[in-house]
Amino acid sequence: MSVLVHCYAALGRNWREIKVKKTYLAATGVALLASLVSTSSVFAQDAVSACLITKTDTNPFFVKMKEGAEAKAAELGVELKSFAGKVDGDHETQVAAIETCIADGAKGILLTASDTSSIVSSVQQARDAGLVVIALDTPLDPIDSADMTFATDNFLAGELIGQWAAASLGDAAADAKIAMLDLAVSQPTVGVLRDQGFLQGFGIDIADPSKWGDESDPRIVGNDVTAGNEEGGRKAMENLLAKDPEINVVYTINEPAAAGAYEALKSIGREKDVLIVSVDGGCPGVANIKDGIIGATSQQYPLLMASKGIEAIAAWAADGTKPANTPGKDFFDTGVSLVTDQPADGVESISVEEGTDRCWG
Repeated sequence: MSVLVHCYAALGRNWREIKVKKTYLAATGVALLASLVSTSSVFAQDAVSACLITKTDTNPFFVKMKEGAEAKAAELGVELKSFAGKVDGDHETQVAAIETCIADGAKGILLTASDTSSIVSSVQQARDAGLVVIALDTPLDPIDSADMTFATDNFLAGELIGQWAAASLGDAAADAKIAMLDLAVSQPTVGVLRDQGFLQGFGIDIADPSKWGDESDPRIVGNDVTAGNEEGGRKAMENLLAKDPEINVVYTINEPAAAGAYEALKSIGREKDVLIVSVDGGCPGVANIKDGIIGATSQQYPLLMASKGIEAIAAWAADGTKPANTPGKDFFDTGVSLVTDQPADGVESISVEEGTDRCWG
């Protein structure tokens, strides 16, 4: 009997030890799981996400902008989501993209707005939700609706090609017949600034600088819109040629529109005697200068705009820092250079070779 008692006592002690060890292991497992969940939460909180919203995803300018944003985001460990309008002017798609970015908990938005005034209420919603909003290339209206703007000085870009065109024509500038190929009827800021800059550079009174089309100078044949693409440029050029077939100077909002204008002129055999100027300075546009399609273009740097924008979002997420304006301006100026292979006296420019080396850096 005593042997059985000792056996049961020993079994009891072992059973209690086993239960204690199981309880310890279970508690340890729960603690480890809690630790992993907590660590994952920290990583989730530390993750920085950003949105890039462009006017389209087909225009070479915005393609390059996206490349710049993606490269800088990968370098800084920022999660980037990209959105684009179906065509230039697709305001509704951009509004929906902003709403998505807010819902997804993004830290900031990089935006090239199609409608620079109508988008302001959506931008304010994003800012109220704690996102930093950086306008790229195209200032909002008013400009301080965004936290910062990284852009070309678009008025200067227009002014440079206007000065070059006037200097290239010399005395004949006084009798020029000018076609103005603009962006959209909504007159987004980027289109107004370039248009008005060109006219001032050419020596034309710009009346109200906040809009185009109110000028009274008889040298302006008319304005038409292109949606910033080649087909739009061709149609706008045809419309203005129907109004005056003797047009000899063509201002274009960008290089795809310039390419379309050239095709319209070529179809009537006038491609050799009309001066076309533009803004963008993309690699295809610079090649068109070399080929004689465009006389001069003002080169922008969208890759720099986008990379600076991602840096700004990362800084905002880290400590709430916002970027500063270029001294004396109400935006951060990413630079502009006039590109031509026919330099004009008194107008600073770079060569096609240098423009090719720099195109859209």
